[in-house]
Amino acid sequence: MFLKEKGTNHLVEVVVLQGLFDPFQDWISGCYHYGEEAQEPEKIAKATLIFPSGEPLPQCWLDPHYRDHEIAGKG
Repeated sequence: MFLKEKGTNHLVEVVVLQGLFDPFQDWISGCYHYGEEAQEPEKIAKATLIFPSGEPLPQCWLDPHYRDHEIAGKG
């Protein structure tokens, strides 16, 4: 899966998708796609990534407590 880094607009290929979907992981393993040669995988903060369309990543991928307010309201 390809995402885009907010600050640089560089494409990032996510190496392990499980890390992207896990809200308890703040970092993913990804490869930047720029220049002529393939880049080595490196640790990239999920908070710096967006979809290539410019849309943000879903909160359920970033915040393990994204539904806490719903649960608190049902008590």
